Amino acid sequence: MTEFIFFLTYSDVTIYNALDVFDEIKDTGIKYVGFKDVGLPKEKLKTLRKKIDEAGLISVLEVVTATEEDNVRSVKMGVELGIDYLIGGTYVEKSLPLLKNTDINYFPYVGRIVGHPCLLRGSLDYVFKDAERVEKLGANGIDLLAYRYDGDVEKLIKGVQEAVDIPLIIAGSVSSFEQVEKLINLDVWAFTIGSAVFDKKLVPNAGYRDQIKAVLKAIKK
Repeated sequence: MTEFIFFLTYSDVTIYNALDVFDEIKDTGIKYVGFKDVGLPKEKLKTLRKKIDEAGLISVLEVVTATEEDNVRSVKMGVELGIDYLIGGTYVEKSLPLLKNTDINYFPYVGRIVGHPCLLRGSLDYVFKDAERVEKLGANGIDLLAYRYDGDVEKLIKGVQEAVDIPLIIAGSVSSFEQVEKLINLDVWAFTIGSAVFDKKLVPNAGYRDQIKAVLKAIKK
């Protein structure tokens, strides 16, 4: 079954009231809860990570900072926080040694990542080859910014699935049930949603809890 990772983020930044929102949604049935490496100080992220753990849920940290120095700092923070999944980031050769002897699952970006919020660029062939490279280096999976790509999204996803044997997380700009249905039909391992919940794009005028429950219901059909 395709998994839904709810992100306590907006426009690639962890929301200021992430701790309060987590308390509101932790009993909705969601299993995976994520946040970004920017937006809150480390001490608050530690508290959030602890809350996720105490609720029996799975924590996901996505690295969206651009420079090598910031990527490395964020990976080290993920190790310090003891998160379950580290996704995003592009400096795979620098990151993997830092994750050695941990239980963290690592799903880096592939392709050419630009801007913030992060966008995916590069030819399909370039992305596919980069996915192969990441798999050979030893990543557990791939964080694919499919809906932030300026090309054929379905070709992109299918091509990466054919290129590698590791699972895909589809992250960024998933904002409709049509997209969710497509990702389920493509049998991706997981997708993330953050901003669309806070913008109430999935269920008009519904609160955070009902937005999340509606997505969970859709993936269980």
